[in-house]
Amino acid sequence: MVTGASRGIGEATVRALAAAGCQVIGLSRSGAPRGAGKTVGSSSVLVDLIDPTAIAEAVEAVFGQLGAVPDLLINNAGAFTVAPIADTSPEMFARMLAVNLAAPFQLVRAFVPGMRERGGGHVVTVGSVADHVAFPGNSAYSAAKFGLRGLHEVLRAELKGTGVRTTLVSPEAVDTAVWDGLDPVTRAQFPASAEMLTPEDVAGAILYAVTQPANVNVDEIRVSTT
Repeated sequence: MVTGASRGIGEATVRALAAAGCQVIGLSRSGAPRGAGKTVGSSSVLVDLIDPTAIAEAVEAVFGQLGAVPDLLINNAGAFTVAPIADTSPEMFARMLAVNLAAPFQLVRAFVPGMRERGGGHVVTVGSVADHVAFPGNSAYSAAKFGLRGLHEVLRAELKGTGVRTTLVSPEAVDTAVWDGLDPVTRAQFPASAEMLTPEDVAGAILYAVTQPANVNVDEIRVSTT
């Protein structure tokens, strides 16, 4: 199961997993992931991850399609904004926490107990360079991503020895549509698109982590350009 599956890293991850023979359920606000291969029975569930009730309904839809918990939970969906703390409204801060942190927590809480009971599964958390490096203007985003790193670390500690694996993938800037909403002055503070990672770069890191032997846990991958 991949969140944020209709574009960017999520879409690339759906394509990579489908090519590897996985049945993929993609969760997103904007429709089916374009990379979902019909030959592997891929499907989509519409959900707005800012809404806890919608997430609960999506969880039921996933259970309905699979009849069990997924083998892989890829918490990828995220929201991004850039603003100084003084210009960050409480509403903006709450939205960053809801999408980037509370939604992954809710999905982990829904699926990990079943993985643990089964004795197998893998939770991949897509973080960011901003989950371990502080950048000006990133108060809301970094607060959420640092929190997401903390969630991953606690989950890893709690699941050690259970057969359920956990991986944090923290990429530097990735060339996705997330940058489109920034004003030109703000956008100029970041690398040019040609200097960024591609969604496929990150999807490759995710695929690497989940295809290791069952006795191997890749705790963390940091992805950067050369």
